[in-house]
Amino acid sequence: MASLFIADLHLDDSRPRITELFERYLAGDEVRQADALYILGDLVEAWIGDDDDAELPARIARATRAVREAGVPVYFMAGNRDFLLGEDYARRAGFELLQDGIVHDLYGRPTLLMHGDVLCTDDLAYQAVRRQVRTPEWKAQILAMPLEARRAFAAKARADSKAHTGSTMESIMDVNADAVAGAMRKAGVTRLIHGHTHRPAIHRFELDGRPAERIVLGDWYEQGSVLRVAPEGVELRGLAPG
Repeated sequence: MASLFIADLHLDDSRPRITELFERYLAGDEVRQADALYILGDLVEAWIGDDDDAELPARIARATRAVREAGVPVYFMAGNRDFLLGEDYARRAGFELLQDGIVHDLYGRPTLLMHGDVLCTDDLAYQAVRRQVRTPEWKAQILAMPLEARRAFAAKARADSKAHTGSTMESIMDVNADAVAGAMRKAGVTRLIHGHTHRPAIHRFELDGRPAERIVLGDWYEQGSVLRVAPEGVELRGLAPG
């Protein structure tokens, strides 16, 4: 009995070994024998719409659909790179879409699941952009553009994001402790799992006099990262490319 969590894969044609690692891992026994697979955002480097005719989205859908057809639920929560992913692709990929901030009971322990970017409240510039691009009007405007125009827009957005990351203090881009505590209190939980910050760790602390933990998933830039949650505990580990 175990549920598996991954996030921040940032799959992209420029890093084929990581895409191959993703496909290989999803075809392996650990995933096929799991109770569930959770993908908590930023599955790809950039998502330009469910109508993208590139090969990478098709490869991802084949890999995740095979997991679902093996009887393992595949849950997907959008991140800041793939928030345009919609119901059409979810059907093709076998995803069950999750709202950011949902609580799932994991073997008797209610657990708050988030991508994690909304917790980085000290990064005011990022939060302002996030509010703008998540509106229905903005999404509709982008998705109405031709595919090639969307690809160019996504490339510029990635460049802007890289420039922002390079010029902003790391502490500002990390989660805010008060935001974490507030989200956990609101959800009524003592465990939170999230990604986004690329700082894999298990943080144990006290929340309102009770033991609590915040588990941060790792990214997949140089290697893979997976969290295994089972009745007996949690394990966060890396996956080396073959």
